[in-house]
Amino acid sequence: MSQQHLEALRQEMARVHVDAVIIPGTDPHQSEYISDHWKFRDWVSGFTGSNGTAVVTTDQAGLWTDSRYFLQAEQQLADSGFQLMRENGDTPDLTREEWLVQNLGDEAVIGIDGRLFSAVEASRLERFCGENGIMLATDFAPADRIWADRPPRPMGEAYVHDEALAGETVESKMERLVASLELNGADAMLISALDEIAWLFNMRGSDVDFTPVAIAHAYVSEKDTSLFIDESKVTSELAAHLKKYGVRVRSYDDIVRYLERRSEHDVVFIDPNKVSDTLANALPCQKVYGASPIAALKAIKNEAQIAGTRRAMERDGAALVRLFRWVEQNAAGGTVNEVDVWTRGRQERARGENYRGDSFAMICGYKEHGAIVHYEADEHSAATLHADGLLLVDSGGQYLDGTTDITRTVSLGNPTADERHDYTLVLKGHLALQRAKFPVGTCGVNLDVLARMPLWQEGMTYWHGTGHGVGHFLGCHEGPQSIRVEQNPNPLEPGMIVSNEPGVYKAGRYGIRTENLLLVVEGKQSDEFGRFLEFETLTLYPYDLSLIDRAMLTQEEVDQINAYHQMVVERLTPYLEPDEAAWLSEKTRPIN
Repeated sequence: MSQQHLEALRQEMARVHVDAVIIPGTDPHQSEYISDHWKFRDWVSGFTGSNGTAVVTTDQAGLWTDSRYFLQAEQQLADSGFQLMRENGDTPDLTREEWLVQNLGDEAVIGIDGRLFSAVEASRLERFCGENGIMLATDFAPADRIWADRPPRPMGEAYVHDEALAGETVESKMERLVASLELNGADAMLISALDEIAWLFNMRGSDVDFTPVAIAHAYVSEKDTSLFIDESKVTSELAAHLKKYGVRVRSYDDIVRYLERRSEHDVVFIDPNKVSDTLANALPCQKVYGASPIAALKAIKNEAQIAGTRRAMERDGAALVRLFRWVEQNAAGGTVNEVDVWTRGRQERARGENYRGDSFAMICGYKEHGAIVHYEADEHSAATLHADGLLLVDSGGQYLDGTTDITRTVSLGNPTADERHDYTLVLKGHLALQRAKFPVGTCGVNLDVLARMPLWQEGMTYWHGTGHGVGHFLGCHEGPQSIRVEQNPNPLEPGMIVSNEPGVYKAGRYGIRTENLLLVVEGKQSDEFGRFLEFETLTLYPYDLSLIDRAMLTQEEVDQINAYHQMVVERLTPYLEPDEAAWLSEKTRPIN
């Protein structure tokens, strides 16, 4: 079908005299996960990966994606009229800009739907076009005309997130936001990021996979705070909640008209990476651009959120005990595959209180599939488990009181010396980061080397980040904090949650990753040297003792593992049946 869709697109391009169109795989909110309504790139090309941009001219078409999706793209783009363009890897192809210059003539017109491009992305594209004699039309929206069977906008019910779990009122959050805006010289803020809107209004929804948010925009000022949302989604309870805090509910489709009517004397704060070019240009007033203050505010969890996350981790850990015990008992039979593990994982998590679904698509990679960093099994690719080899499971749950994300690599039998050696190297880096103590003001980039050093010393590494921020019953991946090689100026602060997930990947053989979530907490302090910070480990599930090479560990590392396993047993046992508790006790026996 994608050939027919591509031809329909070219006919629409010809109708409005557009020579090329760029189609991103995103939505008007720059979301990590998007609803089917905005998957126009998928409809045109047939490619369904989470990262990818399609570019179409009158006679050529390319799909740019990264190495995580090369195999998937090769399969899905076959006979589609699209050529796979590799963004990275050993032999990257032309960039989108290089390819456009090569394939467009003088005074060509590139069309984009400005609603799908952030203000900063559109600005870069405008600069590129200006430098190359190309015209840019930002109002080309072919999906609105040619996508006949387009899925409707999601209409899931939006609901109130209990203030007892959120730990702060909407009034308090808005007061803190307005104070931050004043410091930036602004008197209002335009917000499109769905997680920021959900946090600010203590509101959740079900419009997007894996993240409990509702499709909406918001405008916040001391004079008028409005939420732009499909009104049929707003329950009477949510309507009363919003009214209580002076939030006016307006139609989702009224956002542009509303912005166009703002006073020219207003000063509106915009995060150009999170607000679309269309909305930014609709404002007739002065704009202040910068990183969203909401991201920084919501990254620091309050005591209620921290307490809730600890409880969620206990229920999550108990679910994983049941899941991995089931895997161990059934792998030898040859009747369980990677998709079955995901299904069983959801079932076990659902047995616990407050569960509201997965926080991302489970990565369950057996043997060589574990070496594909972002592998996602389906009915065609799913490998059957057996009583040997490594199984890498990266999964998480959304609970009303917290969000979890954990990776464990386990042996299904007869671990090799190489597997044990590499597992222990990864574990040593993981433990080193977990033990870190650092002065206030330290950024994640300053700590990243701790997790990588054991691998680096043997000429190995991994190409993904070591740690990302995690929300509270919100996005599993959130900023501004991170732990990675790339520079990030945002320091780690008490109350932030960050992942700790070093790994190593041997193509065609196996992958190993070990991940816990860490809470930044206060450490030692003195008049002479000031305040120090450290980590509290939130995640509760044992490491695989059968994969640990004791000879590679220091006594400090052995003590650290034993103490962690003792905590796991103490906190998970109350959630387990006697036979499950006995299994966990064996998996956490002390290392001598």
